[in-house]
Amino acid sequence: MKIIVLGSAAGGGFPQWNCNCRNCAGVRSGTLAATARTQSSIAVSGDGNDWVLINASPDILAQIRATPALQPSRAKRDSGIAAVMLMDAQIDHVTGLLMLREGRPLPLYCTASVWNDLNTSLPLAPVLSHYCGVHWHALHTIGDGPGMQAVQVPGIDGIRFTPLVLSSKAPPYSPHRAQPGIGDNIGLLIEDTGSGRSLFYAPGLGMIEPQVDAAMRQADCVLVDGTFWRADEMIELGFSSKSAADMGHLPQSGEAGMIAVLDSLDAHGDAPRRTERRKILIHINNTNPILDDDSAQRALLARHGIEVAFDGMEIVL
Repeated sequence: MKIIVLGSAAGGGFPQWNCNCRNCAGVRSGTLAATARTQSSIAVSGDGNDWVLINASPDILAQIRATPALQPSRAKRDSGIAAVMLMDAQIDHVTGLLMLREGRPLPLYCTASVWNDLNTSLPLAPVLSHYCGVHWHALHTIGDGPGMQAVQVPGIDGIRFTPLVLSSKAPPYSPHRAQPGIGDNIGLLIEDTGSGRSLFYAPGLGMIEPQVDAAMRQADCVLVDGTFWRADEMIELGFSSKSAADMGHLPQSGEAGMIAVLDSLDAHGDAPRRTERRKILIHINNTNPILDDDSAQRALLARHGIEVAFDGMEIVL
């Protein structure tokens, strides 16, 4: 199984177009040891030819230009993208669908909750019906426990996708933003059925619930929410009145933060204990100090064996 990180930043990318924080100012001026990043998305393939695009970022055209595997190579009109799978209906994860409007109907995998938002409050599906159109395939998150109904995408042989319910929030535009429901946000356990190796992907993760903990312990690679370093990051910097939790994200620092969670995966007594497991942060907000390669926070992550995703990063499992 092959995974390409197409984009590794949170909404707005890095640097963010209207932000003059230390990180954004530093990367623009070249005074900060940091790399620009587009908004988060990954692509998954079993053979390196046909790929499932997981989330369609507003930066998708730039991401395709930077990724030869997704470019046309077999016909006059062609794409390495066989289907799109959505984790949620956030603007930074779905508006790239509009950039894929040329060509054949687009196979789209998402939950009923996300599909409803894309047909009502943010009506991308009706708009696309006037262009390529989309064929919706429902991701079911109710079955043997909170989300255990695996799907296989035609053309993506040997790869199984299992959606897991996450406790998070619908997008701000959604009518049920204040009443979160099942399917508003999912994580994915992505398995190579031949090798048995797996990836757990959750760019928006606000709480570690039993099904999430189990999937993380099973996975050979954990690619998870790296949005904020501190719970009060946006408040402290004067950019927002909302905490990380208010926005549905688990910060890295703190006793119950992501570093502690990732450390616990390989704690003595776990079965199986996977000391070789890769632990990678993605969906990194422009304010997060881990974007600075020379920061103390980045050094701390390294001591804990935690990597920071970057655009173009390749993972082979």
